[in-house]
Order: sequence, then C-alpha cells, then structure tokens
Amino acid sequence: MTKRYLDCSASEIAQLQGQSLLDSLRMSEGRIVMAETIGALQPMLVSVSNAELAASQSADLLLLNLFDADQPEIKGMPETIAANDLLQQLAKFTGRSVGVNLEAVAPDFQQSHQDFWQVSAGRLATGENAQKLFAMGARFITITGNPGNGVSNEAISHSLRSIREAVGNEMVLIAGKMHAAGILRSGSEKIITQADIKEFADSGVDIVLIPAPGTIAGISQEYAASLIDYAHDLGIMAMTAIGTSQEGASVESIRQIALMSKMAGADIHHIGDTGCSIGIAAPENIREYSIAIRGVRHTYARMARSVCR
Repeated sequence: MTKRYLDCSASEIAQLQGQSLLDSLRMSEGRIVMAETIGALQPMLVSVSNAELAASQSADLLLLNLFDADQPEIKGMPETIAANDLLQQLAKFTGRSVGVNLEAVAPDFQQSHQDFWQVSAGRLATGENAQKLFAMGARFITITGNPGNGVSNEAISHSLRSIREAVGNEMVLIAGKMHAAGILRSGSEKIITQADIKEFADSGVDIVLIPAPGTIAGISQEYAASLIDYAHDLGIMAMTAIGTSQEGASVESIRQIALMSKMAGADIHHIGDTGCSIGIAAPENIREYSIAIRGVRHTYARMARSVCR
C-alpha cells in the first residue's frame, strides 16, 4: 500500500516512481515542498551541493535546473562519482526523489541573450533527454522555461506529448510557467489559463505548474485557486511556484506566499533557485516555507530522518 510522501523514509522514497510517486504526493494533502537548485554553479557551501543543502532545510523533492543530460554536472558532489551516476547518487545522499527541469523552447524563437541561462541541446524538453535522465535516476521532469528563453505554452504541450510517448508512465511529468520566460505577450494572467491547463492535461501532464500568488502581477490567490480547482476537476494535481527571485525575500513574505498558495489549493509548493545568490533559495526560506504549510513537527522530521532508514 502506498504511504504518504510526507512520512516516507529514504528507502521508501527510493521505491517510488510513476503512479506510486504521484499517489504518495497526493496523499500528503498539500504539504510537500520542492526546492529547485542549480548544480552548474559553485554551491553556497562550496564543498556541499546546493541540492543537499536544500534537503537539509526540509525540501521533500529536489529539482535541478540547468542540468544537461549530455554533460551532467552537480558541483559540490564528490568528484569520484561518474557523471552519469550523479542523479542516482544525489537521491541516495539525500533520501529524496530527484527531478530535472527541461525547457520547451519554441523552434522559431530568437535568442536574446548569451548568458548561462541560454539553453543547450541537453536541456531541451525532448523524449530523448527524458529517457536519458530516467536512466540516470530522475523520477520527475518539469517542463517550463528559464528567463528569456522563449518558452511558449504551445511548445510546452508539444514537448509533453513527445516526452510522455518516450517514457510512458515511468516518470511524473510537471509542466507550466512560473514567469513569462521571454514571451512578453503572456504576462500577468495570460501566463497560464484554464485553456492551457486543459491542453496540458490532454498532452499527458500529471501536475500543472502555475505562479504562486503574489509572485507575478495579476496572479492573485483567487485566480490561482480558480486554476487549481480546474486542474483538480480534470484529475491532475497542481504546483505553485516561486520563480521571481522572491525565494530571497523576507521570511514574512515567504510565509505569506506559502499560506496564499495553500489556501489556493496547491498540492506541491515549489521554491526557486535564485535567492540570496544564484543557485539556491535563501536556505532559511526553504525551512520557513515548510513550517508555514505543515508546522515544525513535519519539518523537523524531514530534516532529522536519517537517509539510512
């Protein structure tokens, strides 16, 4: 019988994938924190990966951004670990389910920047990359977009269909937008609509991703709630996301966003990777977000539970 993820030990989490992972998350009733980190940059603690730091602050799910399926790298992990074993070993080190962010860049989009956000072939949301990542140990894929990369909702739907066909039901697929991602006409409430959610559901999504209330102009608690209610009516889950550097905001702001997201009905709460530095949220904000949505008992239990269990 599937156990709620909220109470799972490392050995139980290691057995979860596909439908069993989804069921375990759903049973946790809106008390799951996903922390996004970047492994391609020097980690905040230098010799300890940002993902491990996020796990220590009670993150339940670890999402890696800028992780290239063709050139795997997580700085702060032991150099003796082979590149293709990094995801599997990270899951073992932290006792968490690990996933990767892939980008559904529209084919006709013209790059407007040349910085490290610029997408590479190994970061594109393709079935081939998803298969590679599953073999490496990823148990979920998030299809969205980094700043300025021109990720449209139409491109997300196309990528969803190709990835679902490639991986079947072995991986949990999350998709949506946490900011405009370079498509300026899709600002405010146009970032994601009920029509987009219906298209994502028809394309095979398991969990729809929407901006957390208070993170994007026009995304109120009421609007977020309407989207989440619609997703639930379609039989899919919903995740609110902080992708606007507010993961480095004051603790008071984080608590407010957390409670608005929970009141809106979020099944999973995402916190982004550009807090006090680029690569991870302010670590204390991960912990405080957790406490806001589930109290100290579950937060400290996740922080204290040994990965040897």
